Amino acid sequence: KTPGEKKQTWRLWFLVIAAIIPSGMVGVLFDDWMDEHLHNATVVAAMLIAYGVAFLLVERRYQGKHLKIQNVNQMDLPTALGMGLFQCLSLVPGTSRSGATIVGGLLLGLSRACVAEFTFYLAVPVMAGASLLKVVKFAVSGVSITGTEVAVLLVGCVVAFVVSLAAIRFLMDYVKKHSFTAFGWYRIALGALVAAYFLVK
Repeated sequence: KTPGEKKQTWRLWFLVIAAIIPSGMVGVLFDDWMDEHLHNATVVAAMLIAYGVAFLLVERRYQGKHLKIQNVNQMDLPTALGMGLFQCLSLVPGTSRSGATIVGGLLLGLSRACVAEFTFYLAVPVMAGASLLKVVKFAVSGVSITGTEVAVLLVGCVVAFVVSLAAIRFLMDYVKKHSFTAFGWYRIALGALVAAYFLVK
């Protein structure tokens, strides 16, 4: 890489690190509270539907509009922090992390390709940190666990991390070229099914 390309790479990862700070702080401080109060079918169904509607509204608002930030090299620190704040919303169950940052990025003026690329970069440290937090909390809980169980837990975390990254990579490649309308309707339909299931259960 040329010195200019190396500088852009370091600058990009600086923005990524800055963007994950808000969700990291909120996650560490309120993880237990959210597990206790927000992990229920009502919240999940509501968030599925709410973000489905948000996708449709954002797509309609920005369809054909020239956005001010076309690629990640044009992003500045305030924009990255703004996406980081939107990412905090993904800590609520039923809120897609990618969905929260995509909606936030479009509202902040990023192009579809730019928001998809930056969202993928955000996924790497965020998902690794979330897995590590769960492992640490389990380790300090005092629950008796064998070496084999520890190995299985670690392998499970690694596999889930890799598969999740692959899925997000596929999704981000898709949304660079297609609208979010289909995802909007999908989330609304899924939210309605979740609500209906638990209402009649």
